[in-house]
Amino acid sequence: MSEPLEIDTGTHELLAQIRNSVAIVTLNRPEARNAFPNRLLPVMGKLIERLGEDPKVRSILITGAGTAFCAGGDVKDMGQSSATPEPDFEQRVIDLIVEGRMLTGTLVATRKPTVAAIPGPAAGAGLALALACDIRIAAQSAFFTTAFARIGLSGDCGLAWLLTRVVGFSRARELMFLSERIDARRAEALGLVNRVVSDGDLGETAFALAASLAEGPPVALGFIKDNLDHAMTSTFLESVAYEAGNLIRTKVTLDHKEGVRAFADKRSPSFEGH
Repeated sequence: MSEPLEIDTGTHELLAQIRNSVAIVTLNRPEARNAFPNRLLPVMGKLIERLGEDPKVRSILITGAGTAFCAGGDVKDMGQSSATPEPDFEQRVIDLIVEGRMLTGTLVATRKPTVAAIPGPAAGAGLALALACDIRIAAQSAFFTTAFARIGLSGDCGLAWLLTRVVGFSRARELMFLSERIDARRAEALGLVNRVVSDGDLGETAFALAASLAEGPPVALGFIKDNLDHAMTSTFLESVAYEAGNLIRTKVTLDHKEGVRAFADKRSPSFEGH
């Protein structure tokens, strides 16, 4: 295992390193359950964009320091923003759109596989952050809540879009309206998370999964994400046509040739991203 390469994020509240082609991003405000203050949003967005473009990175792992994943937006920031005069409505809407795109939009947009390792609560925008990742692994003690209705808010950061696609029409409404606290096992049953592991195994299990994705064929995985995204808004025949174009694009890659050779040789392939 190679030595980790530390990345300077410009703040101790957001840590990042690259290890074995896996970029590990850690929300580092354990004293606040890793709640997101507004000042961190542009830092997070720029970091994810940077990692998405970095050839040394082939998968991204998002987690939280301490015993929480992310408690959502910082309540102190909310209290300050609620005092903003009403005439600023349009600008506040624009600002919130930009913030949502920074927090979850960059994750949805990246073509590299993303994994969320969830050691504890994921609430509100923190839940949206987890849902924006491709695969979610939760510790046994983790729990989830949409949270917004409990404080008289409707939600942001694409939570409604993400939640509806992950758990479906009816469950999304139940989770948004009631803002119930969902434990890890129920979250797994609902499809909010892919796997639940013991608290002590979370870090190792999540990294192993991210590392296995980093060993996959980067070009093909990017097109797989394209196919899956396109399928959400296309008809069956449109999806067939879209997949056909992407399959031909991957068929001419060196990674495809390596995969075929490795299959014939009965060995693990060594994909290079070409």
